[in-house]
Amino acid sequence: MTRSVRLLPVLAALACGTSWADTVDARFPRQQRHDDNMFTRMFPELPAFAAQTDRVRNAVSLLGAKDGPLDARDNLTDPIQSIINQPVFSPNNRDSTTMTAGVTFFGQFLDHDITFDRRSALTRNADPARTRNFRTAAFDLDSVYGEGPERSAELYDVTSGDYRMRVDPIPGSPAMSRKGAMRYDLPRDAGGDALVGDSRNDENVILSQFHVAMLRFHNAVVDRLRAQPRWHGATARQVFEEARRVVTWHYQWCIVNEFLPMTIGQRRVDQLLRERGQYRADARRDAGGNPLLPIEFSVAAYRFGHSQVRPSYRLNFGPENGTPFFGFVFDDAIDPHGQDPNDLRGGRRAARRFVDWQTFFDFGDGNVRPNKLIDGKLSTPLMQLPGSLAASPGLPTDGVQSLASRNLVRHVNFGLPSGQAIAARLRVQALTPGQLADLQPFNMAESTPLWVYVLKEAELLEAGARLGPVGSRIVGEVFIELLRADRDSYLAENPRWRPNLPSSGGPGTFRITDLLNLAGVVVPLQ
Repeated sequence: MTRSVRLLPVLAALACGTSWADTVDARFPRQQRHDDNMFTRMFPELPAFAAQTDRVRNAVSLLGAKDGPLDARDNLTDPIQSIINQPVFSPNNRDSTTMTAGVTFFGQFLDHDITFDRRSALTRNADPARTRNFRTAAFDLDSVYGEGPERSAELYDVTSGDYRMRVDPIPGSPAMSRKGAMRYDLPRDAGGDALVGDSRNDENVILSQFHVAMLRFHNAVVDRLRAQPRWHGATARQVFEEARRVVTWHYQWCIVNEFLPMTIGQRRVDQLLRERGQYRADARRDAGGNPLLPIEFSVAAYRFGHSQVRPSYRLNFGPENGTPFFGFVFDDAIDPHGQDPNDLRGGRRAARRFVDWQTFFDFGDGNVRPNKLIDGKLSTPLMQLPGSLAASPGLPTDGVQSLASRNLVRHVNFGLPSGQAIAARLRVQALTPGQLADLQPFNMAESTPLWVYVLKEAELLEAGARLGPVGSRIVGEVFIELLRADRDSYLAENPRWRPNLPSSGGPGTFRITDLLNLAGVVVPLQ
């Protein structure tokens, strides 16, 4: 398959979607091919949920502040007890029974593949039509491949004669790992900055390690192709293009057949695949034919993943007879200059900073842990993001540490409609003021910011297991229509295609666990 190069700027900037923060330390400036690749509106006819004023910005900042109604108020004294003793340490922050801890980070990885707002500020109003999306609105893994081997040469290893993705061994990791296995990190420069297609993917160790898995997945596919006789005489460029197609289509398959069904429900996915939705990606395109991304999705609905983040995680199991690495996802009290902090912030390389994926996805060995429910509570570490004391990849430096407050201020700035207005537009039953009584002190129970509405809708109508009717409609339609609009996606080019890589589920199936296994990043624990 011939793939046109999509140009991606990756600059110090503001992130959208499930990114946990806004300021990023991206390192590879790219020239955007089309200057009109802006955001758009899914419901342009609907008014803003509230006036776009400083008074409202202050009100939503209070709603999202630490110790406010969105704060789960977790006990952050012990990262291990936070996991094993949830009823005591996090009584307001319940575990999911349907999704594993890794789904959160897969969702964050998807966000960074399709959306990047690097300019809009928290202190002033913004117009989606004048806000450029510095990513292509396509699940094409440009966050991994950059602009390709020629224009993003720093991402590639050509020593074998093929275009393989660069990964670096982590010095000392065998002594910290089961079976003495070498572990790998993103390639980094002399200053420790990641050489990566999107530096937001170095925000936390789990996300950066998933990016490493995608890099190694590509390399494993290159090896599989070269082992087949029909590819023996192929050029490096031919093998690269086929490997990228194989990697991208299997990744897209996981989105459509695993992530989306978990997130919105299989019935809704099936319905969206049968019919075209109200959001028509093919009707909102830039001059290059790329679809535009709606602000209702990027600033609100797709940020549901923030409520799924756990306060702490077991990052890895350590060596035989050693100590597992437990850490809070972020800890603002930690020395920001430390090279091996006890939290899971990114931007660091150390012997123990790697992931054992058995905690994050279900490999059938009983070690998997859940993520949090989709509900109106965020884990407390997200209310006090580090980054104000010293720059860290993907974390804010402007003093506004509450991720919830940042989300809600953007609602005001972009003039997003209320969840109730969108429910009426979609002809679904809206939540009542009584169901949103905790928002009444903020005068937002009848006209609720879309992001909060999506969280509460999932909590009240779906028991936190998946998105409700408004959230699922926005997220589901955007995902499916973006795939349909991308002429290179499997859904557009060959909708009858089925996966052909090795799978634990048999021929024609493929799951995230299969991707991780094939990438060689799942080290046996026994």
